[in-house]
Amino acid sequence: MRKKIMAGASVALIAGLALSGCSARGNSGSGDDAAASIKKGDTIGVALPAKTSQNWVLAGAAFKKSIEDAGFKADIQYAAATGTVSDQQGQISGMVTKGDKAVIIGAADGSQLGTQVKAAKNSGAVVIAWDRNILNTKNVDYYVAFNNYKVGQLQANALLDGLKAQKGDAPYNVELFAGSPDDANATVFFNGAMSVLKPKIADGTIKVVSGETEFGKVNTQGWLAQNAQSRMTDLLTHYYTGGTQIQGVLSPNDTLARAILTATKAAGQPNPVITGQDSETASIPLIMNGTQYSTIYKDTTKEAQAAIDLVSDLADGKTPKTTKDKQNDNGVKVVPAVELTPVLVTKENAVEAYQGNDTLEELAKQG
Repeated sequence: MRKKIMAGASVALIAGLALSGCSARGNSGSGDDAAASIKKGDTIGVALPAKTSQNWVLAGAAFKKSIEDAGFKADIQYAAATGTVSDQQGQISGMVTKGDKAVIIGAADGSQLGTQVKAAKNSGAVVIAWDRNILNTKNVDYYVAFNNYKVGQLQANALLDGLKAQKGDAPYNVELFAGSPDDANATVFFNGAMSVLKPKIADGTIKVVSGETEFGKVNTQGWLAQNAQSRMTDLLTHYYTGGTQIQGVLSPNDTLARAILTATKAAGQPNPVITGQDSETASIPLIMNGTQYSTIYKDTTKEAQAAIDLVSDLADGKTPKTTKDKQNDNGVKVVPAVELTPVLVTKENAVEAYQGNDTLEELAKQG
């Protein structure tokens, strides 16, 4: 995503406030010393993780269309399910060698790409972290993603709303799940959720029966469904005997929610109020029939388009509009970000929320 434009001066960034809840946001410019030559017709590299979720599968097609419609050439690559990180490292290096003018990275592990993004920057390429931040490096120009702290807050509030609506009076027996520790987003989702849930745990509204409330205890390596199902089975075996019922589960995405529900059903537990994320097609019917309480809609097409719009601005000599938010601190710097707004979806608003996405809207209408 970068071609020959006059790029030279560093753009002053407007400092924003933290995004939790009611943060102020400023529009500002490009990443620190990003000064790349981008022009229409150049090649944009997109490095994506393995196709372990529907979201990643959709991303490739969305990027291809956005890139080509904008007048660039697309170089889109997925890492293999085995050797994911090393595959992605090699793919990014290959994009640099081929002279891709922008490299958009949906990181398989954002903590292990420092060498590759430094090489990309040194080559004159614009480096854009997409959907997940890239950690512990100054060599990231931009970050394009949904407001992931807000995602966690929406999930936690949905959990509380569902418990109140479906499970009677508090206290409620709840267990917490988080995403993979090699995904920078996983801690942001969890921290957002815990900003809402910690006070409710402290005042007794929520009882985490297992006592496992720290990210290190509740994370799900690799975002793998089998890992979530196994942990849920273990929790039920150890803590939910003698008539003790689980009433709610904080699940960070839809894939894990379905796996957790498989475990609760196998254990003979009543259906818990459970959250999700990504609006996966397999979960929409579950939401409409009341099996899964909620999901989060993050339109992958819009997210891909936002990254290409940023590149197009650079190619046109424009200053991209970004925010600086402490939640996007990668350990070295707060990465200038284009943030999109996530949408909470329940049975009540699903048809409206999915307008414009024919597949999801039809699933919601089918009920």
